[in-house]
Amino acid sequence: MIIKQIDAFQVFDSRGNPTLETEVILENGVRGRAIVPSGASTGKFESLELRDGDPSRFKGKSVFQAIENVKTRIEPLLQGKNVQEQQMLDRLMCELDGTLNKSNLGANAIVGVSMAIARASAKAKGVPLFQSLTNGSGYLLPLPEIQIIGGGAHSSGRIDVQDFMIICTGARSFSECLEMTFNIYHQCGEILKKTGRLAGVADEGGYWPEFSSNEEVFDMLLQSIEQAGYHAGTDVHLSLDIAASEFFSGENYHLALENRSLKPAQFYDLISSWCRNYPIISIEDPFAEDDVKNWKKLTTHYGDKLQIIGDDLFTTDTERVKEGQKSGLANSVLIKLNQIGTVTQTMECIRQTQQFGWSPVVSARSGETEDSFISHLAVALNAGQLKVGSFTRSERMVKWNEILRIERELGENARFEGTGVLPFDSV
Repeated sequence: MIIKQIDAFQVFDSRGNPTLETEVILENGVRGRAIVPSGASTGKFESLELRDGDPSRFKGKSVFQAIENVKTRIEPLLQGKNVQEQQMLDRLMCELDGTLNKSNLGANAIVGVSMAIARASAKAKGVPLFQSLTNGSGYLLPLPEIQIIGGGAHSSGRIDVQDFMIICTGARSFSECLEMTFNIYHQCGEILKKTGRLAGVADEGGYWPEFSSNEEVFDMLLQSIEQAGYHAGTDVHLSLDIAASEFFSGENYHLALENRSLKPAQFYDLISSWCRNYPIISIEDPFAEDDVKNWKKLTTHYGDKLQIIGDDLFTTDTERVKEGQKSGLANSVLIKLNQIGTVTQTMECIRQTQQFGWSPVVSARSGETEDSFISHLAVALNAGQLKVGSFTRSERMVKWNEILRIERELGENARFEGTGVLPFDSV
């Protein structure tokens, strides 16, 4: 159980950009590995992803300094320590860094080592990661939130809204969610093909055809759901990630697709009209992280029937979640490991969210990897929801497939609550 060596290497994420792979080796030869994801749409309160900035190498995106920090600063600190002491090891790395946003060592260096520690610990104990993280208390299979159309920073701004997703609210099992999603995703592709608008996929695997308005995307989704044999608003609901900070200037929200700028009050009216006119059950980052007035207004008016998720607003930070809860700004928190920078802090944020009666939604990033860590995290903490992108591309499917493996591992102990995990009583 004693850490002998910690190493790091530069590998590549799903966008072909450099990222960190870390490896923790124990004295008994057990190895734990992890690969760090990277976001394109990042909030200003996120921990710092350390990149070299040398334009002559990988367009400035190399991570050699973060690797050096792992080898020369983190390894000497943790060598000889018990790998099972996750909380203590994470705390030591944070103290060594000494900054609030992990800008000294780099959040990518710290979270990579933290994840590899968790994997090494699980392997040393001879149990799956989801069991190791919480000593076997995880049993809840997540309700998937799956992208069909990609926009925003994930599609070079072709559509303003970042994610148009579905939640299969009528499904009775995790497996049925995937079957329904398969049918809807491929039906949407058939419609796009017939209309001559099939143009590949965005960063997270969703289609990214050209549209003349954001509302046109809703119509496409509803058509895909109905033609796949389901009823929108009963079998399947819509979910949006607006990622509004990406197009907020500080004064106005600019919708590039329609070439119009809206004042915050006007943008609230637009979001509100979408919630009234379409079967939307979940909406993420509907406003910029500083536009707290509209966050509170939307939660006050719609929080009893709509999951309102803070991503850039909270950045997986328990203190920011506490502030948001006091002010009534949302009822759900997006959970991203590399936003806060350690496994321990991520788990603390999930538990804090659950204590408030809010819903945690464990999430991937747009620059993803073949690492399935978050699938185990979602089940280990009984988080109840998982969002990893679309229903294509291996860096996405590896997460869905890992839940299927966990489902088999749990056997009769596995539970699926469907819409029961949402932060309100009925759909």
